[in-house]
Amino acid sequence: MTNTICKEKMALVEKLGVHLETREQLAPVAARILSYIILTGKKGVTFEDMVNILCASKSTISTHLNHLQDLKKIVYFTKTGDRKKYFIINKDSILQHIDNMVKEWEDIKGLHLEIKNYKDTINQQLEDGDEDRFDLNFHNDYIAFLDGATTSIKELKTKIITNHITI
Repeated sequence: MTNTICKEKMALVEKLGVHLETREQLAPVAARILSYIILTGKKGVTFEDMVNILCASKSTISTHLNHLQDLKKIVYFTKTGDRKKYFIINKDSILQHIDNMVKEWEDIKGLHLEIKNYKDTINQQLEDGDEDRFDLNFHNDYIAFLDGATTSIKELKTKIITNHITI
């Protein structure tokens, strides 16, 4: 790997790591480990690589690897004749994340439908030109957006499953 690509990868590990700290509620080192594994891909990352590249102690890397495995975010494989473990992203954790996104979007859609229906009921009691009438365009547009996003992410999940896509 060229020096430029290595620097770019490490900058992205940091950026993605900061994002994962918040989104996944991970410790900083765990987030960097997960980021590095994501950016390395299906060839996998060894324990030794992470100690050297992420500049953390063996015990810190070990603790966070175990935690990420407990969370089922990563898995490992071994190679014949090689005693090392190669860590990769757990495809099932991606599918679970998609399911969580769909559930959240469906909950939000349900809430917006209730709000829209309430506002529509109020509007029906008011005269057409009344300035207190609610504009329902935002809710209509947001519900349409959520429907489109949900359909798209479900299609992605289907592709991941049927095409055995590696993240």
